[in-house]
Amino acid sequence: MRISVPPALLSVLLRGSATSTSYAHAFAAARPALLSSVPALRRLRGGSSPPPSSFSTSSALAMSSSAASDRPFVTWTFDEHCPTMDWSPAPEAALSAVSADSGNVDDADLVIVGVFAPAKDGDAKDDEEEEKEVDPIAFVGKAKELDDALGGALTDVAAENAKAFQNGGSAGTTTPAARVVVDGKAKRYVLLGLGTVEKDEDGKEKEVASASIRKAAGAVATACHDQKKVASCGVLLPPKIGGTSALRDFATEFYAGLYADNRYRTGKKVEVKAEGVKSATLYLEGGAEDDDDAAEAIASGAKLANGISLTRDIVNAPHNVLNSESLAETAKRIADESGGSIACEILGKEECEKRGMGAYLGVARGSETEPQFIHLTYKPEGEAKKKVGVVGKGLLFDTGGYNIKTAMMELMKFDCGGAAAVLGAARAVGALKPPGVEAHFVVAACENMINARAVVPSDVLTASNGKTIEVLNTDAEGRLTLADALVFADKECGCEKIIELSTLTGACMVALGKKICGVWTDDDDLAEDLADVSKKTGDKSWRMPLAKEYAEQLKSKIADITNLGDRWGGSITAALFLTEFVDKKKPYAHIDIAGPVWDDKSGATGFGAKLVSEWVRRQGE
Repeated sequence: MRISVPPALLSVLLRGSATSTSYAHAFAAARPALLSSVPALRRLRGGSSPPPSSFSTSSALAMSSSAASDRPFVTWTFDEHCPTMDWSPAPEAALSAVSADSGNVDDADLVIVGVFAPAKDGDAKDDEEEEKEVDPIAFVGKAKELDDALGGALTDVAAENAKAFQNGGSAGTTTPAARVVVDGKAKRYVLLGLGTVEKDEDGKEKEVASASIRKAAGAVATACHDQKKVASCGVLLPPKIGGTSALRDFATEFYAGLYADNRYRTGKKVEVKAEGVKSATLYLEGGAEDDDDAAEAIASGAKLANGISLTRDIVNAPHNVLNSESLAETAKRIADESGGSIACEILGKEECEKRGMGAYLGVARGSETEPQFIHLTYKPEGEAKKKVGVVGKGLLFDTGGYNIKTAMMELMKFDCGGAAAVLGAARAVGALKPPGVEAHFVVAACENMINARAVVPSDVLTASNGKTIEVLNTDAEGRLTLADALVFADKECGCEKIIELSTLTGACMVALGKKICGVWTDDDDLAEDLADVSKKTGDKSWRMPLAKEYAEQLKSKIADITNLGDRWGGSITAALFLTEFVDKKKPYAHIDIAGPVWDDKSGATGFGAKLVSEWVRRQGE
């Protein structure tokens, strides 16, 4: 949509009003000496520090030492942009798994008992099930032993909450905690629903669905947080749960459920999830397949959760903290943390100009910071069977440019959601070190701002594959940056398959809502692979049509292509635009994550990190 910008607003944006200038002079006059180092400021607030080589003292935040303790995070000064972004620390609680026969779940302060509901009658309808009186719960195995030892306290809890709990028929549901005094010590007991036991056509019980495991793990994390003054948690799980895949999924969701972004909070506003909980132990009635494998599975889940945490950190970060250069510094830290499995390359303005990245640089001209083209390369220890590319849209803030946004401006820090997912996945991949696959993670980082240098409607830009683009709308800028990033992954990296994630269109949100991402691809095998990965990880997706007849909307009167189609089918024309920058014979998928990247209640969701990590892992199989 074309929007006229009032002259008064342009005056403020391009030159600054008299009032803003006077405040600026006052700020500059009071500017104190440089703090000795960025890590020193982090230590004041308990945050993590990057390797010393990743920043210089001259780029640190300027403030006096007396004021430092009042400033909880690193940000810009009047003259300098922010050089770095803090990462949220990992949760303190340590998750482990043991056989239920080798330990006593009742030793914990908080005891959570997982239960499956009986299989539903196949002929019964959902509304009939809701009206039907719930049969008394029948505990078995270790759960029955515990209930008997407690004098039927667990049975009473299930009965008192029968209508809501439904014997655990909905995975992730919990009962209120029952307080029972055992040997003079008050303990809390909670029942955890694991869903319904499903059977196949032959009447055999199916494996527990990943979705049920994830919901149960999230509920355990919530219970650990809600039940205050708890130091230990024991979770009793029935025999069907104990495989490495289930433990990995459980650990991922448990640690992800304890994420809390306190980087920009102070004092009583700081909320640590499950504060005081030092340990959470899974007591497996069926035992683990192998103790070492179980420990490795839990560690793998924690590593993936760290990637999700970074994804959320990036999307949550305000623009006065996160810019193209602080995102590049984050990429360097990912490489440093990987132990050598990931190499980091940052292309600056000159390197991008040599490659003819006119589409990306056209958008970057409006940024305060220099363009930072991020390229992380993961290489396995052995032979790489596949070389794949993962591209993420990295707009650190999107004003819309001269086609300025008239709504949701305050949320436009999440326009880097694609880059966040890609970098979060890179962190996870670097830690997990999947064999057999070489992966290239690519982000063209910049902002879409307004200044005298910024691109304007009617400009014609030339992408690095030589294709010319008429800019009809500066708020369709993400696809311009992605164009050069896709060419780089295709031509320079030589990737055999490419997936790309971006918060690209509101049209996709209208079509699929805020829980599901859209997938556009001509390759049926790639579409099927992504659908299966989506089901496994819980990052929900839906394949969308890539209707070639809509390409007519992208015809330009003066250039090869325009950056915007008509009003209708906007997400399809955006996907069609991007296909112009990847070899037509190469499997490529555009994934629009504009909806699920953000939750209005909790902020960044971390969407996409699991999807990308699992997809990359499978390419090496």
